[in-house]
Amino acid sequence: MGMDRKIEKAGWTKHKRWIGAAAVALLLAGGGYYAASGMGGGQTIRMAQERLSVAAVQEGQFEDFIPVRGAVEPLTSIFLDASEGGRVERRLVEPGQPVKAGQPLVEFSNTQLQLQVLGNEVQVVEQQNQLRSLEISLESTRLSNKTALVQVEYEIVRLGRELERRSTLVKTSAVSEREYQDTRDELDYYKNRRAVLLETVSTTDRMRAEQYDQLAKSTASLEQQLEIMRRSLDNLTVRAPVDGILTVLDAEIGQNKTRGEQIGRIDRTDGFKVVAQVDEFYLSRLEVGQSAEAAIGSGSYRLTVAKIYPQVRDGQFRVDLEFGDEKPAGIRPGQTLQMRLRLGATSTALLIPNGGFYQDTGGSWIFVVDPSGEFATKRNIKVGRRNTQVIEVEEGLAPGERVITSAYGDMVRMDRIQFN
Repeated sequence: MGMDRKIEKAGWTKHKRWIGAAAVALLLAGGGYYAASGMGGGQTIRMAQERLSVAAVQEGQFEDFIPVRGAVEPLTSIFLDASEGGRVERRLVEPGQPVKAGQPLVEFSNTQLQLQVLGNEVQVVEQQNQLRSLEISLESTRLSNKTALVQVEYEIVRLGRELERRSTLVKTSAVSEREYQDTRDELDYYKNRRAVLLETVSTTDRMRAEQYDQLAKSTASLEQQLEIMRRSLDNLTVRAPVDGILTVLDAEIGQNKTRGEQIGRIDRTDGFKVVAQVDEFYLSRLEVGQSAEAAIGSGSYRLTVAKIYPQVRDGQFRVDLEFGDEKPAGIRPGQTLQMRLRLGATSTALLIPNGGFYQDTGGSWIFVVDPSGEFATKRNIKVGRRNTQVIEVEEGLAPGERVITSAYGDMVRMDRIQFN
């Protein structure tokens, strides 16, 4: 009986061993591989140290600032409205031109308004005519009453003298008792008539004053309305309220504009501000009065936070900054400035460079290089403030230690980096 002979298997099994070895070699040459490791109790990745950014933890001066980009805007802008509205007849100034206060900018026409003014003028004239007619009538009545009163006074004086003479003559029977009584009765009549006339004059004067005053007030009210209407006609010419630059004018000849519709804007030239959009993360840390620096040309200029708008839109809020005593020359509205907005005072702190790792870990942990330089392990840390350059470390690191600050990518699942 012959001996058994081992038969080699063909196909994939035959070459599996050397293909697997080749794949491992390729992974190592490419920069790393994932493997279960007992060292550190987690996963390890092999990586060439030259591919990573390594920095030392050190104490230094932390400047608490954030970079922001802002746009230059006029310190004061005046918006122009069509006070009365109407059809645009003439454009007297073009956008971009300087204007003076009171200078005509746009002329409108408004037929309905013009007819209303004419109708109001007619009413005022009619009211004034009525006032003059009433005044003439009352004055005529006053003069008539005064004439009658004068006549009555005259009769009283005359009859008083006649009665005095006849009182003497009646004693000598030169005048009859009847004639004496008639004269006395006539005197009493005129005295009573005088009392009535005096009351009539008083009542007429009072009524005259009341009617005249009421009509005068009515006329004055109409005249005020007429003056307002005339000013409305004057408002058909839109004028510049202040000196400045006419930056916007939306009024083309032939267009119809409604009353109160915005048609333009004038920017004052007495100063500028910078409007910036800041991430909502800094809303609680920003206050009015904090400073910023902007490099313009060859100089650096200081700005101050003048107003904070707490409304958050698309993850940002608006901040207005104004220049200090030294203002840059030659800046224009719309110009963009890069600024360093300070959130706090400069202080000594433990610092690491601000790198891509922060976006991967949120600053809760970092890879720390072992003193041997052969590997790095994950360590929990606590960070504080940060700017575009450095991050403040509050816990977990010591001065002189080295950390990996570049982006981690898939390494976030690892606990250890073994350097090749």
